[in-house]
Amino acid sequence: MKNIQELHQLFLASPKISTDTRGDVKGSVFFALSGEKFNGNLFAKEAIDKGAELAVVDDKAFCEDNNRYFLVDNVLEALQNLALFHRESLKATVIGITGSNGKTTTKELIYRVLETEKLVVATQGNLNNHIGVPLTLLRMTGKTQVAVVEMGANHPGEIARLCELARPNIGIITNIGKAHLEGMGSYEGVINAKNELFSYIRINNGTAIVNADDVLLMQLSEGMHRLTYGSGSSEVGGALQVEMPWIKISASYHHEAAFHISSHLYGRYNFPNVMAAIAFGYYFKIKNKNIVKAIEKYIPENSRSQELKTEQNHLFLDAYNANPVSMSEAIHSFKSYADDHSWLILGDMFELGTASKEEHQLIIELIGQLGFKKVILAGKHFYNLKSDRYLFFETTGEVILFLKRNPIKQARVLVKGSRGMQLEQLINVL
Repeated sequence: MKNIQELHQLFLASPKISTDTRGDVKGSVFFALSGEKFNGNLFAKEAIDKGAELAVVDDKAFCEDNNRYFLVDNVLEALQNLALFHRESLKATVIGITGSNGKTTTKELIYRVLETEKLVVATQGNLNNHIGVPLTLLRMTGKTQVAVVEMGANHPGEIARLCELARPNIGIITNIGKAHLEGMGSYEGVINAKNELFSYIRINNGTAIVNADDVLLMQLSEGMHRLTYGSGSSEVGGALQVEMPWIKISASYHHEAAFHISSHLYGRYNFPNVMAAIAFGYYFKIKNKNIVKAIEKYIPENSRSQELKTEQNHLFLDAYNANPVSMSEAIHSFKSYADDHSWLILGDMFELGTASKEEHQLIIELIGQLGFKKVILAGKHFYNLKSDRYLFFETTGEVILFLKRNPIKQARVLVKGSRGMQLEQLINVL
């Protein structure tokens, strides 16, 4: 078997990674990753035929008799080991980001702020797992100064493994909520899993960037080298001046003269995400004017905190992810902007395990407490709790049919639910 050092030299000669022959493989090192239902080795020859410089495989039967194939014991492990070797060969500062809500938005904001003055690589989209993290690390070059690496997890131990690959120097946990309870087993399991990032940072004498308004995160980071941010911080402090339709913030360092930011993000739950980006700007000594410009230019997409105006309505679309905390905060924030004509369209929250019924019931009770009258609830979990008070549908498709027959017009509409509900499909009928 050939070693990782040799593979790394071949990668440096063709510093581009591919894992799917349906994409652009020309000039790349193709990793023949296998899944539960497919053998990646079957696509190695196709990758070479399409212009890949090298195909990494783990079955000798698929090796052609030439130097375009690289045989390893396990393709996934080879990808991860190559990423680790590459990361250790570079001097870049690596930032690790995890949390139950706001990971991707915070990652994007930090990236936009830092790239104004640094050469930065960041996780693309939400490629934040055991494959995505290595792919991010392998996009670094000798010129990269900072890598912003998002880390996701559904089970205990996954963040710890990603930390071993990325070796973060700085870590931030956006928050810890009731997400992925099925895989984590309990809320305590979620806390322990997310804290794997801080544990790694602590052991390796790194720095934690911590939301001072979050009691739990302050407890978990006690005794660490840390920089705090938030309304309760004396280091990087801020105040939420306007909540809807877009948040406006005043911020300052150590109570010095404040500077002001008008973002394209809505809802108070985005306040800590913006403050985190400001804190990283402060840590890396980014000029205030560049921090402000970067955050103000950022416009969310991919169904995350998107504000859209259709011909008929004013939409607030947050349909990429949902758990009890993010759902509750979205509803609370929308209430401050809603009027008698406003609508809530909410979809199921997934991966809550045995807590699912209770958590969906609590959302229904919250809607009532806040006085919303025009409400559509979609998904099997909500449907199992149906009553005459609101409109309940088992599927998103049923909601689409209803809205075609009963169009909503001239209204403010919050659309929020888990990714699996695909609530972004509603845009065409709203």
